[in-house]
Amino acid sequence: MKRPPQEKTAAGPRTDPRKDRLKAALKANIARRKAQAAARRGAGADRDGDTGSDSEE
Repeated sequence: MKRPPQEKTAAGPRTDPRKDRLKAALKANIARRKAQAAARRGAGADRDGDTGSDSEE
């Protein structure tokens, strides 16, 4: 079955909303995986070399 032609809007051809949702989910998954990898590496509060202890002895 042939798809009907897509309507054009001022911003260009209308995109498939399903594809837009899939792209957004993919970007969110990539960002989540990057954040998890950074947390595993410990890149966060101790980036400046601070050990977190307040004792200066």
